Amino acid sequence: MVQRKPFLLRLDPAIHEALQAWADSELRSINGQIEYLLRKAIREAGRLPAPQGEAQGEAAKKSDIQD
Repeated sequence: MVQRKPFLLRLDPAIHEALQAWADSELRSINGQIEYLLRKAIREAGRLPAPQGEAQGEAAKKSDIQD
């Protein structure tokens, strides 16, 4: 199982409500939605390293399928 690093995040109430509604519509927890959005943004910026043994493009394609 993947280790998770907990941390406190302060959000504007309107942003929290929007994220909660978005998460609900995609059947995710708000934590899962935030992690999904962060992972997507980091991957699109080219800052998420590919898993060992895979090319960057292959890793992104596989990750898109899993998300």
